[in-house]
Amino acid sequence: MTLARRAAAEFVGTALLLAVIVGSGIMGERLAGGNIAVALLANSVATGGGLIALILAFGDLSGAHFNPAVTLALAAARKHPWRDVSGYVIAQFAGAIVGVWIAHAMFGESIFQVSEKLRPGGALMLSEAVASFGLLLTIIATIRHRPESVAYAVAAYIASAYWFTASTSFANPAVTVARSLTNTFSGIRPSDALGFILSQLLGAALAVAAVRFLFRQKGVVDAADV
Repeated sequence: MTLARRAAAEFVGTALLLAVIVGSGIMGERLAGGNIAVALLANSVATGGGLIALILAFGDLSGAHFNPAVTLALAAARKHPWRDVSGYVIAQFAGAIVGVWIAHAMFGESIFQVSEKLRPGGALMLSEAVASFGLLLTIIATIRHRPESVAYAVAAYIASAYWFTASTSFANPAVTVARSLTNTFSGIRPSDALGFILSQLLGAALAVAAVRFLFRQKGVVDAADV
């Protein structure tokens, strides 16, 4: 399959993912009557369900990365060609932004927004590093041992990370940039987004290093695999 078709799959899949994240955040907040826990529960369940569906739908087309950190980490782990990285990453960022605009349109919000939701501080940066580390470790390990279960493993991890991380687990640079363009439940102030992205990339890099160390130590992965 050509890179153009695979990048198109990444664009569409990422757009739909952001429509799920932002749309369910808006719906959850509207229906929760001010109860943030209920809104977050709705957001996390919808995101987990959406991830299962989208990864199953697009996995055979593009690998269903929907995340620049995933694309970069898989390339570093020799499970994705470096020559395709730029096409994937551009498609993911573009798709994420379009997905936010679609969510706004569906709920009658202003299409073009800038978030004012504060998400500052070292605790949230650490949370994003941990969230991204766990996500990439889950993806790479599951691809190796249970490839048919990747969709369920990723969805389960992200749904749980909404709750066990202080940042609610963005774990995705494209998602972070796109969510800075929504002043709704799932938004993030643009000035806080850079710290999230740097933490996500750090977590992804640490996950690749951890996979190399853990699996080689156990004799599970050959040197050519990661």
